[in-house]
Amino acid sequence: MSVELSLSERLARQIASGGPISIAHYMAEANQHYYGTRDPLGAAGDFTTAPEISQMFGELVGLCLADVWMRSGSRPDIGYVELGPGRATLASDALRAMASISFVPRVHFVETSPSLRERQRTLIPNVLHHDAVSGLPEQGPLLVVANEFFDALPVRQIVRSGGEWRERVVICPDPDQPDRFAPVTGYRRVESGIPPLATEAPEGAILEMPLAGTAIALELAHRIARQGGAAIIIDYGYEGPALGDTLQAVRAHRFADPFIEPGESDLTTHVDFTMIGNMARQAGLRVLGPVGQGAFLRQLGIDARADQLARTTPARAEEVEAARLRLTADDAMGTLFKAMAWVHPDWAEPVGFEG
Repeated sequence: MSVELSLSERLARQIASGGPISIAHYMAEANQHYYGTRDPLGAAGDFTTAPEISQMFGELVGLCLADVWMRSGSRPDIGYVELGPGRATLASDALRAMASISFVPRVHFVETSPSLRERQRTLIPNVLHHDAVSGLPEQGPLLVVANEFFDALPVRQIVRSGGEWRERVVICPDPDQPDRFAPVTGYRRVESGIPPLATEAPEGAILEMPLAGTAIALELAHRIARQGGAAIIIDYGYEGPALGDTLQAVRAHRFADPFIEPGESDLTTHVDFTMIGNMARQAGLRVLGPVGQGAFLRQLGIDARADQLARTTPARAEEVEAARLRLTADDAMGTLFKAMAWVHPDWAEPVGFEG
């Protein structure tokens, strides 16, 4: 009788037989297992996203997209698309806010996790699921939301070593401990795709190359360019290019070692907004931002919405205020998290990106 191997054991055997694997390969395998086997969100999970903090987040994003739709002529056959929608909390709040102004788009989720798909259907019974952006409908404009989606995609890491750039790879140092891995500098030289700032990088510097993220961004941007619509991308990240290792793991709401027990914690990297913005520009879209999440939500009216909720439910006033601050304050999610918009040249620009 065969015994099913754990992900750690499979990776350890793969490394033993074929040699070290890239950071991108390791991250892809770990996150595919992680998201495919659990609901990672909420107090009982490993992390909490902005939609889980307050209904205000999803409501404002939904109204922002509805406003774009109306100012662009209220075109028919519109689709609401969300990439990596988690529990569908954001979508539920956004669609409820849209419905309040008689806007009811078709709903499409790009989601590969069977467990999360099941959870999503409980909130959005009429949702259509797709494994990838390529499965989205090819007719009709798309209004897209990607909240904390790009950060979980695998990145390639390369290391400055001996005046050259080399692939950063993962090994299993001790075969007797197959759940413990380690990153090392590999032997494979990397010569293409290096930005100019990296030519003077010091020894040991790390450069992240988000190949999966840029490919998805470009495909999505071409869809919007052909079909019309807009996208709002919200994630934590920076305006690159930049040097540094941003790979991190979160487990039970605490930072963990990314190289211990792969598939049992959420692996992410910071998003290079310049890179994904350039993909949209390459497809012919207008790009707005990035701006800090706090500034974005304030321009959309989160302060007024918080006041309204506090007046309507006085018992929740402190909870509402705490959520508002967590979403917008500079020492919380207000500046680390950023928002960017893409918009078709013939469509109205989303509110929230002024200044």
